Amino acid sequence: MALTGAGVSTASGVPSFRGEGGIWETAFDPNDFHYSRFRRDPEGFWEERLRLQETMFPGEIEPNPAHHALVELEERGVLDGVVTQNTDGLHRAAGQPTLAEIHGNASRVECQSCGSTADAEPAFDRVRDGDTPPRCDCSGVYKPDVVLFGETLDPETLGRAEDLAMGAETVLAVGTSLQVNPAASLAGLGDRLVVVNLDETPYSSRAEYDLRTDVTRALPRLVDLVDERL
Repeated sequence: MALTGAGVSTASGVPSFRGEGGIWETAFDPNDFHYSRFRRDPEGFWEERLRLQETMFPGEIEPNPAHHALVELEERGVLDGVVTQNTDGLHRAAGQPTLAEIHGNASRVECQSCGSTADAEPAFDRVRDGDTPPRCDCSGVYKPDVVLFGETLDPETLGRAEDLAMGAETVLAVGTSLQVNPAASLAGLGDRLVVVNLDETPYSSRAEYDLRTDVTRALPRLVDLVDERL
């Protein structure tokens, strides 16, 4: 199985949250996106959330060669599925057959009253027009369908991710710093670990292979190697 992080999406123009030059370091205070802030001040939360969304996604973004390579690996039967920490929806857009988005998907909103989900863009349009917080037809307040600071991961989604990792011969950790738990802990559940990341991770010393390279070059090359053996 593959565990992916921000390094898979940066080649598509999506900035990372953490690290040098990341969103949390340069533009936003993470405390503004805590669940307690959402509950206390949904109007102000949504104004900041709109600003974050427009910073993260200033234009159209598309899946890059790393996303497409993971789809091809699953289609060839050598990958059981992808677990992603990313909320940008690019794995889904690429057509990944088996996908667990453990931190949610920023393109959706969820009503806090009735639990229904909807496309996020109309909610953002309402905030742009000053209608904040955006509400569901039932009058409940919408929340971005992502895991905010102070929230726990959805147990069903996390369970699917753990099942994929524990059933894998190899966990392929791609473009992730492996510093945020419980997602990072998935890297230790497979029989062996391969890390593909530009920087060293806390799991690098235990990885069978620790490749410090661009994921958009490494994953398509992996597809080529698989094809040579099939």
